[in-house]
Amino acid sequence: MKVLFYSIHSFEKKYIQNADNHLIEIHFTSKCLEKETAKLAAQFDAISIFTTDDGSEGVLNILSGLGIKYIAVRSVGYDNIDVKAAAKLGIKVSNVPKYSPHAIAEHSIGLMLALNRKINIADKQVHHFNFKIDELIGFDMAGKTVGVIGTGNIGSLLVKILHGFDCKIICHDIHQNDTLKIKYHVTYTDLETICSSADIISIHIPLNESTRYLINESKLKLMKRNVMIINTSRGAIVNTTDIIKYLRSKKVGYYGADVYEDEKNIFFKDLSAQKIKDRQIIELMSFNNVLITPHQAFATEEALANIAVTNIDNLISWKNNGSCKNEVNPD
Repeated sequence: MKVLFYSIHSFEKKYIQNADNHLIEIHFTSKCLEKETAKLAAQFDAISIFTTDDGSEGVLNILSGLGIKYIAVRSVGYDNIDVKAAAKLGIKVSNVPKYSPHAIAEHSIGLMLALNRKINIADKQVHHFNFKIDELIGFDMAGKTVGVIGTGNIGSLLVKILHGFDCKIICHDIHQNDTLKIKYHVTYTDLETICSSADIISIHIPLNESTRYLINESKLKLMKRNVMIINTSRGAIVNTTDIIKYLRSKKVGYYGADVYEDEKNIFFKDLSAQKIKDRQIIELMSFNNVLITPHQAFATEEALANIAVTNIDNLISWKNNGSCKNEVNPD
């Protein structure tokens, strides 16, 4: 099997090379998959793509015409691929369902603590030799109500960590986790109750038709004044226009995000020498109670190694059996 890895970044390449046992023929390109670059997949059997690659129906049609049969996604999320169109074209898609939920859960906690204790502001101050703490007052996490939206692998680990902080934890998920109820005294409730009751809300759900803009003006209206919102899942789960409006009015007290709904042309690039034209992210970053990280929550040594191994295993399984256990169901 001959495989082209699109959107290869320097931070992940060595992990893929270490995971490769030479049962498949691997080629790399730093180019992002889109209509103009799909032709690079000619003469390949499969491709591997990143979260910023374009897996829309038009691109898939081109890939199918070139003979691509398999697409291995190097992430949990696969919202950038039209999996129904892929299935119709006979293209199988796999993801990495579990690589290190610890990495993202821990990053979520990091955002909470950094915003709460004003770490980003303190860092800027002390670099200018300002050691006053008048603007650095935070709050105890103990006793605060934290709403966790989504209690899969990542959300469940977040609950475990929050329990250690002695938080009151309320959750929302279509599938309730009985272990969390028993072990960490979690209460499951509806989304509206989480919005109206929680001091901190952390989002850990996939992006799909039902979750796009789940956090919008109607939900923000329900929230407590000075609420903290953390998003380490997908950018488009939060309506950026609405969150900016509620940051301006100071209804939202803190916003921490490792994702952004229009991140494709921004994240994973060094734009320090350019002028960013995206006015929304510029305004978001202008608030001192907002902390944006560049989709780095997954980026730990353990996670990158696991992503690489699973991606390679998926491809080898396809090569040997024509199927793999991590294939994505189009339904």
